[in-house]
Amino acid sequence: MAISYPLSLPTSIGIAQIEITAVNAVALSTSPFTFKQQVFTYSGQMWTASVTIPPVHRYLSADWKAMLTALRGQTGTFLLGDPDYATPRGTISSGTLTGTVGSSTVSVTLTGTLLAGDYIQVGSGASAKLHQVLVNISGSGSLEIWPALRATYTSTPIVFNSPSGVFRLSSNQTSWSINENSVYGISFDCVEAL
Repeated sequence: MAISYPLSLPTSIGIAQIEITAVNAVALSTSPFTFKQQVFTYSGQMWTASVTIPPVHRYLSADWKAMLTALRGQTGTFLLGDPDYATPRGTISSGTLTGTVGSSTVSVTLTGTLLAGDYIQVGSGASAKLHQVLVNISGSGSLEIWPALRATYTSTPIVFNSPSGVFRLSSNQTSWSINENSVYGISFDCVEAL
């Protein structure tokens, strides 16, 4: 069976710790004389993450080692989301999104609510994009999200249970540690695949 990207994370053992970072392309210039600042905001926005699984024995580490090696460094991609948001804090039961590429304000039609901090996914498979909700919304209306849309969508279904985006490793090296008790330590850094 051929490997097909994006890969799904193994389910043999979950994530022990994850640090998710929202990166913005912003430049700041400060005058050395008046200390007045000029801020230059560019369109670049992306997610990065550092992931660690719990220390485990060989039989639980095997799926993770195989998945990470199968990525072939930065070649392959995988799906990743915030594991603490398998379900949103809001009461959403269905929803669609409409917006144009580059927009951070989108039009949504919801049944229920989304709360600030919830995540949504637009698209699926290799086109899955992870967005964070920045304001509370109930029903239909305008919604502020981060990052801005990377494609144009028209009445596209919103994924709100276990939303994820497509990521790739930050490095072409894959490694893990093994101690004298045959306990494996696995951690890796990744960036959103854009």
